[in-house]
Amino acid sequence: MPLEWIVPLLVGWLAGWIINYVSDVLPITRRLSEPACLQCDSPIPLREYLLFGKCPNGHARHSRVWIVQAASIAMSMYIYLSPPMKMGYWAGLLLLIYFGIVIVVDMEHKLILHPTSIAGSILALTLGLASHGLWDTLWGGLTGLLAMLGFYYFGVLFARLRTRRMRAQGLEADDEEALGQGDVILVTILGLLVGGPTLTLVMIVLSILLGGVVSFFLVVGMMVSRRYDENALMMFIPFGPYFVIGAGIIVYFPDVLKSILPG
Repeated sequence: MPLEWIVPLLVGWLAGWIINYVSDVLPITRRLSEPACLQCDSPIPLREYLLFGKCPNGHARHSRVWIVQAASIAMSMYIYLSPPMKMGYWAGLLLLIYFGIVIVVDMEHKLILHPTSIAGSILALTLGLASHGLWDTLWGGLTGLLAMLGFYYFGVLFARLRTRRMRAQGLEADDEEALGQGDVILVTILGLLVGGPTLTLVMIVLSILLGGVVSFFLVVGMMVSRRYDENALMMFIPFGPYFVIGAGIIVYFPDVLKSILPG
């Protein structure tokens, strides 16, 4: 291994640790607090937490921990070798940490947290201004806001129809939304980051397509495992990760975007 790769490897490991820590504590306490076991709520000594050890009651850490660590190291190495244009390695890595926290928290808790939205808006605005200038940054944010407001109100209508159908079938209705206000804020933030109406709309369409493909395979998996019924079509999946992945493709993999949209 070349000596110069040691830094992105170690920094990637640290980035994964930060993503895991914030994802463990912020949805529960809404602040950066002492880590606790997600199964029994017992405090985990810092040394054990840093070394990914078990809690005092013997519960192992979530398997997600190792996925995040591996993905963070891989992305850190990639960003080091191919840093995002006008961002560089360190800014690109900081953005990766924000992306990772949003993805993990939304997948596990179906939440877009206000603290991450505030931090993300500052980061996206700063990087957007440095990468695209004032007007493209603001137009990107406005495009994301207006487009997502339309989807949000459509989602509200869908949720009401879903609740009515569930009650008609004698099922207990829940308060889940197809798209929440957090998703509107998230896409506004990502619009500031990618800049301009065109790239923002491309990001939204790409994210929706990704979510649709994953949903299709989920339904197919349910049918194969015989767990599919008509209510499967009424389930909600967190869409925040797909919006983040869409923005990540634009920021980190511009060549992929060029192959999808030549010219």
